[in-house]
Amino acid sequence: MYEIRTEASFSAAHRLKNYQGPCENLHGHNWLVRATVRTESLDKCGIGIDFKILKQHLKEIIGEFDHGDLNAILDKRDLNPSSENIARYIFCKLREALKEWNGSVARIEVFETPGNCAAYYE
Repeated sequence: MYEIRTEASFSAAHRLKNYQGPCENLHGHNWLVRATVRTESLDKCGIGIDFKILKQHLKEIIGEFDHGDLNAILDKRDLNPSSENIARYIFCKLREALKEWNGSVARIEVFETPGNCAAYYE
């Protein structure tokens, strides 16, 4: 089994509903997203998936968030914009984007700050 990972970032604001603390106020982060995919097979070049292709899909997905209000975006989907919910959302979108590829999405990690991360995997 091979794992391939890429990362991309975006800047966005959010406020956590029902938090009962300062994070319930509107505030922003420079978010980092790490996407890990898995495959058992390589192409004739010895590549599981081209990094450029994986990163392009990830950037398209998080492009929806960049310089936006995550509450306005995710309220439409009935999601509180926590790192956990964002990780699951990106996981599902990336899985859909890669459905024709001979592999699977293994894990999405979302960092609000350099030391704080939430991950989603199945």
